[in-house]
Parts: sequence; structure tokens; C-alpha cells
Amino acid sequence: MHAAMLQLKNISLRRGTKLVLDGASFTLQPGEKASLVGRNGAGKSSLFSLLTHRLQADAGDVEMPPRWRIAEVAQDMPETDQGATDFVLEGDLQLMAARAALAAAEAADDGHAIGDAHVALAEAGEFDAVARAQALLLGLGFSMGQVDAPVNSFSGGWRMRLQLARALMFPGDLLLLDEPTNHLDLDALVWLEAWLKRYDGTMLVISHDREFLDAITQVTLHLDEAKINRYGGNYTSFESMRAERMLQQQAAFGRQQEKVAQLQRFIDRFKAKASKAKQAQSRVKALARMEKIAPVLTSADFQFEFREPLSLPNPMLVMNELEVGYAGQDGEPDKVIVRNVNRSVLPGERIGILGANGQGKSTLVKTLARAQAAMGGHVLEGKGLAIGYFAQQEMDVLRPDEGPLAHMVRLAREQGPAGREQELRDFLGRFRFTGEMVGQAVGSLSGGEKARLVLAMLVWQRPNLLLLDEPTNHLDLTTREALSMALNEYEGTVMLVSHDRALLREVCDEFWLVTKGRVEPFDGDLDDYQKWLLDQSREAARAARERDRAARGGPAATPAPAPVAVVAPTPAPAESGATRRDDRKATAANRQKQAERTRPVRKALTEAETRLAQAQKDHAVLLQDMAAPDVPPARRAEQGRQLKQLDELIESTEQRWLELTEELEQLQAGDGS
Repeated sequence: MHAAMLQLKNISLRRGTKLVLDGASFTLQPGEKASLVGRNGAGKSSLFSLLTHRLQADAGDVEMPPRWRIAEVAQDMPETDQGATDFVLEGDLQLMAARAALAAAEAADDGHAIGDAHVALAEAGEFDAVARAQALLLGLGFSMGQVDAPVNSFSGGWRMRLQLARALMFPGDLLLLDEPTNHLDLDALVWLEAWLKRYDGTMLVISHDREFLDAITQVTLHLDEAKINRYGGNYTSFESMRAERMLQQQAAFGRQQEKVAQLQRFIDRFKAKASKAKQAQSRVKALARMEKIAPVLTSADFQFEFREPLSLPNPMLVMNELEVGYAGQDGEPDKVIVRNVNRSVLPGERIGILGANGQGKSTLVKTLARAQAAMGGHVLEGKGLAIGYFAQQEMDVLRPDEGPLAHMVRLAREQGPAGREQELRDFLGRFRFTGEMVGQAVGSLSGGEKARLVLAMLVWQRPNLLLLDEPTNHLDLTTREALSMALNEYEGTVMLVSHDRALLREVCDEFWLVTKGRVEPFDGDLDDYQKWLLDQSREAARAARERDRAARGGPAATPAPAPVAVVAPTPAPAESGATRRDDRKATAANRQKQAERTRPVRKALTEAETRLAQAQKDHAVLLQDMAAPDVPPARRAEQGRQLKQLDELIESTEQRWLELTEELEQLQAGDGS
């Protein structure tokens, strides 16, 4: 086996009585990025547990380089008051080990060990570790004011983002991602996609987001009927190749069925005749030896449709000076997030609601759905408006101790349309709730099953306005496609918040952007929006690096301006040539006067910069020398002491540089500059 391959050979794995892998095999080359796809319950997460040694195979071998470091997103919800940045930093195990080694060396006053620890810290990227951690947090949607907030101050979904950032802090040689986009908004998803494209290790990802998979993977592993088939290409290529394979399999199945029927006819006709008994027996053996080709099964695919609305009010909604937000707690004032919304919603519109995390998309939808009160202004509803609301958190509209049938019975009784119990049971069957499942407590259902129940409840209500807030979070690809088809055939109005770009592209024909406390039409498509989001994340990451550099006392580079709308400058009034000449003379005189006043400080500043540059250069050379093999112990100890002296010199010179910079700024301000 190649030293850097990941290879599964004839793996069999049982979970309880279910055989989830049966002689499964595949190979991933170093640096390949692959998706693992298959129906919910097929065994994808079990395969991840096998790779991380949480499960042991019943048969077969898992082979990978022994020194490979595996990174994955922890699924537990951390309960700690540790700051977010420090929590993410701890994901870099190499950095943590180097820090611990330095602390131990300094405690022992061991110059040799101090030198080794400094080398290890440099290799682990200590100098920009905080900036890297905060860039991950900002990219995943945290604000700068949250990067040091306690972990336990965040909700469950945000804590999962923290776990994702922690895994990305040191992604190792093999990165395993199980549904990484479930708790992300579109802005964070686009950022993650760009980050994963740059990752140069081997990656295996489970996801039901086809555009995400298309963007970051070049290999597709399909887990089906306990076997794994490898396809070269992204998810769209896989679908095309699999469809071709299914057609070929169906044709082969048809030909084999004809052959089976022919053999069976011969056996039935001649098995009683002595002269033909031997030939008949050979046909029986041939039939037994024949490797049966399975038929192509499509009966498990899920489909549904929204029923025709009873009416289509025009307009559906009119928002006048609407303000949305949330009520203050413990005597705090109400918090308005979006204000001055003046928009109309018309019958048949398909509106995608875009916006960075925390800008108020879900709050707007909740307010329109009557799930919370407006903070100001008002919403005029058309006569006969019937709203179907899919909450981002399904449990907002479900009761954990009741079963699907109890939910439907109450819905039919309290909201309508009315329906008999058998009619409701049949209806639930169309959404894959059959037999005893209709009485199973919702709290014990999977995320996908809860989402399907919410969809069933929406369809039953026969709404003419659908307000959907992240409806695909727990849906597999088959169910997502069914939802897309149902929405496209739906005759009412759709307002959709989603990080699933395939759904947004297929369903929406206009977009609203929620940003900076306002709701405006977005003049562009999803590709334009993704470019805008990437520009925003680059600026945020650059600002984090500048803040980290300034916090460490070093000279900060000039920060790049945040992206702003381009506004044409207002032309200045015309001036006479003499006036402009006089102004230039006065400006030149002021510059000369300022140069004389600031010359000593500028000279000292230049000298400090020169000393700092030389010290940093000596520091780098010393680190390089210390990385050489077979350095004598006495020399290594001396190098450790020199490194400590250089660290102190750099720190004091940076402090002096900051003081001189402040003095120069004060002098320039005193001259009116």
C-alpha cells in the first residue's frame, strides 16, 4: 500500500442487528477531497466512527499512515466559561504542546529545553495564532465583540460553530466533517467553502448540500445497500454517472429476467421427461449459479405537493415603517434590529431573504409569521391570508411528548381543514410516517423526521403564503429535491431564508438583502452575493490580524477600508488661479514648520524601526540555527539564553516605537494636521 493512502478493504460492520457495511472497500489518495453520500440511516456516521476508532470493524482492514492526525468536529455541547478565542486555540494540539513545553522549560530554567520549545512554537505558528483563531470565528459569523465571550453564553447552534472553528484550527492530515453546514447561515457557509478549498490535506465530508459538495469535492463515495462505490467527480457528476449506471443495471436486469424465464420454462416443461431430465437438471444448476442483478429501486424516493390555495389576496402583505427585534429581558429596553421596512408582498412572488448572520432575517420572518410582535410600525394583511410558517428550530412549532398523529389531530381541530383520524393517518403516510411511527413521541424523532412532520403540517393547512426559515437543515438530498419541486409547483407566495443555494436558485426569482438595520432589494444573483460575502470576510480577517499585531505592540500595517458603496464625489466650487497659488504657498510653509518640529522624533522613530528590524532578523536567524540537528547541549543552552534576550529586546523596542509614534501624532495634531 502507498504510504499516504487511506484504504478500506472488505469492511463489514454491524450496528445492533443491522449490517451497515458488508465487504465495503474504497481508497482515497493523499490530498483528495471526497464526499460520502447515501440515504439517512445508511451508515455514513458509523463509517466516520470506524475511521476514528470509536467503532471496530467486524471484518476487514482500515489502513492509513500511522502518523496521520485526524481532525473532526466534536458533537458535544461544551459547557465552560472559557473565552471563545481561547477555546478555539485549544484545538491546535501542536501549539498547545509547544506552549506547555515552554512553560515547563522556563519553570526548570533549562536553556536547552527553552530553545527547543521556542523552535516548536515558531513551527506551530504562535506569532499569529490568536489572529488565525479570530479569523475563523469571524468567518463563521461571530462578531468582533463575541470573540472573547464565554463559551457558555452562546446557544447550542453557536457552540457547534465554535466546535467547527476548533477543528479547523488544526485540521490535521485527514479532516472528517459530518454535516458541517447544518448550523451555518449562507454567509458562514460561503466562507467555509472558500477555506476548505485552500485546505491541502485529505478530506471526507458528509453533507446534503449539493452546491457545497460540488464546490469542494472531486470524489464521491456512495454508500448504498451496505456497499461503497467510488465515483470520480463532484456530486453533480456522480448523479449523472449513477443515473447512467442505473439505466445499464435496469437493462441488464431486464435481460436477465428474460433469461430466467426461458430457463424456468425449459425446467418446467422437461423435468418430468426421462429423456430430458439431465438437460433440465443442468438448467436448474445454471439458474442457481446465476448472480442475480437487483432491480433499480425508486419506490423509496419521497415526493409531495402543496395543495392549491383557496384564495390569493392581492397584496398578501404590506409593511409600513415596520420595526422588528426582540423584547428586552430583566428590565432591559427592547432591541430593534431592522427598522423602516416599507415593502409589499404580492401573490405568486418567490422572495429569497439574504443577509449576514445576526442582521435580522429570522426575526423579520418570525414577525411576519405572527410568532412575535413588531417593535414598531405595522403589517397589513390581505383578506384571506393563510400563513404557513417553517421555524428554523422545528421544536418551536412541535411538542416533544406528542406523536405525529396527535399533532395532526390538534391541527385539524384548531386550525383546519378538518379531517377524520384515518384520513390524517393516510396523509401522514405520504410523509413516511406509517404504522407505530404515528404515535412515537416527536422528541425521539430524528431531525429529518421532525422536518418532514413540519412540512406535513404546512401542506395540510393549505396556506397561500409560505414563510420558510432554513427548512432544509435536517433534510437529506432526496427530500430537499422533493421540497424544491413542490415549491416550484406551488401557486402561492414563498419567502425563503436558506443557506441551501440550490434551493434558492431553483425557487427564488428575486432577493431581499437584510443589512445594517434595513431591508433593501438585492440587485444581483447568488453569485454576486457570494462575491460580496467573500469580500466582507477578507476584510474582517485582515482587521483581526491588524488588531492582533497592535495588541502585541508591533507596527501595524495600514488597515484596508471596509467595502462601501461607491458614491460620486461632489465637485468643489471653482477657484481663481491666484487663490490656489496662495493656498499652495501657505500649505508648503506649514509643512516646513511641521517638519522642523517633528524632525527629532522622526529620527528617533527611524532608529527604533532599524533596531527592531535587526532584532527580528537576528531572531529569525537564531531560530533557523536552533533547528539544525546535532547541536551540542552547551551551544543549545546558550542559544536559548540568546533567544530570551532577543525576545526582551524586541518587546522593549516595540514599546519604544509605540511611544514615539504617539508623540509624533500629538505633534502633528498640535500643528492642525
